Amino acid sequence: MGIRRELLAIILIWLAVFDGCSNVVVNGQLNYKEALTKSLIFLEAQRSGKLPPNNRVPWRGDSALDDGKLANVDLSGGYYDAGDNVKYGLPLAFTVTTLSWAAVYFKDEIHAANELNHVRDAIKWGTDYLLKCSSRRNRLYVQVGDPDEDHHCWVRPEKMKTKRTVLHIGDGTPGTEIAAETAAAFASSSIVFRSVDRAYARRLLNKAKLMFKMAKSQKGTYDGECPFYCSFSGYNDELLWAATWLFIATKKPVYLKYVQEEAISAYVNEFSWDLKYAGAQVLLTRLLYEGVPKLETFKYQADSFICSVHPESPYNQIKLTPGGVIHLRDGANTQYVTGTAMIFIFYGDILEEHKQTVTCGTKKFTSADLFSFAKSQMDYILGTNPERRSIMVGFGNNPPKQAHHRGASVPMSSANEEVSCPESFAKWLQRDGPNPNELTGAILGGPDKNDHFDDKRTDSSATEPCTYVNSLAVGPLAKLASIHNK
Repeated sequence: MGIRRELLAIILIWLAVFDGCSNVVVNGQLNYKEALTKSLIFLEAQRSGKLPPNNRVPWRGDSALDDGKLANVDLSGGYYDAGDNVKYGLPLAFTVTTLSWAAVYFKDEIHAANELNHVRDAIKWGTDYLLKCSSRRNRLYVQVGDPDEDHHCWVRPEKMKTKRTVLHIGDGTPGTEIAAETAAAFASSSIVFRSVDRAYARRLLNKAKLMFKMAKSQKGTYDGECPFYCSFSGYNDELLWAATWLFIATKKPVYLKYVQEEAISAYVNEFSWDLKYAGAQVLLTRLLYEGVPKLETFKYQADSFICSVHPESPYNQIKLTPGGVIHLRDGANTQYVTGTAMIFIFYGDILEEHKQTVTCGTKKFTSADLFSFAKSQMDYILGTNPERRSIMVGFGNNPPKQAHHRGASVPMSSANEEVSCPESFAKWLQRDGPNPNELTGAILGGPDKNDHFDDKRTDSSATEPCTYVNSLAVGPLAKLASIHNK
């Protein structure tokens, strides 16, 4: 079964070559380095605030410069999470954490692809904003923008006039998930900047400690970001995730003790903005192999993730589409694809370094097996799929043209045109044709369970991008580039 998939992948890659897309192939393999470069350009398209002189997205401009004014605090900057103009704290922090994860453990591979500075810039754009969000004692600002009003108007972020409501946790309002994820973002990013800006790294680490303390002291789920970012998994995964990153960043026993004695973990088969257990489990397995004691349970759980996801495992629980990509849910399914690829690539690295395997009943999986499956998932996104089309804008064969994205779909020439909110949908969202602005590098929501991709701006489940889909792709793309694009 695995051999057949490999042959299918090779055939589809070469078909792309004969379709006139040889620029996406390097030495018979997809050009992962180009995909990595473009995936980071997409994150620049999601920036809010005052854009820097080196902005690489010509159709984007300054936006939301007065964010935070309603709360008498500067909350400009950060990222719009998807195709709308709202800034949500939980996915934004997760984007920063997963970018930092790639920058810490795939630093050499990212550097070899000449993208390390761009990754650091992407992280710092997020951490600078999160520092603003945590500037007041015992308070964390977690959302800017009114999603109801925003979703009733289809305008570029540079032109929006909708209410920029500010929400916060702390001061008696619990929000453990967001506080802990923000702690993880600060802790992981502090490692990234330690070698280039020690003062900034110390500032991030100090904030990480404060956010973790807030997360533990005011336990409770925050539902203010519902219905878009409701945490259905609870907050125990974020607490484990944050404590893991804090221990890696500080080596202080207090965080290891929390992981070993207080944290709650679980057997899972998904890694996403809402469910972080698997990420923490593979990080802790790495520490176990490096000699940190009493982490065996996390290794068993990490192994279980592989066994429940890999299609050749006797314990497989995750369905693949006929074209071979995992499909958990309709709507931004590619986040589970890139998330799974990150877990497999990272765990494969651990197995390779320590000469280990994962045992699933009578089946053993090596690092090469894990790399191969991760590669198949990323290849599917980049065009090795039954429809022979890329799901990344601006990359590969027949890439998407109608990303569900306000900035990309409204022409720059319309910047001074006054259009009412009701008219904006008919004029720009519902127009059937390519976006006037290319959302380069955006990995869109993706095909359905039957591998059909509907490149229609109005089909948000298929064509809306998200920052964390791309941030999770950075590690796998960098690793694959180092292996296959030499």
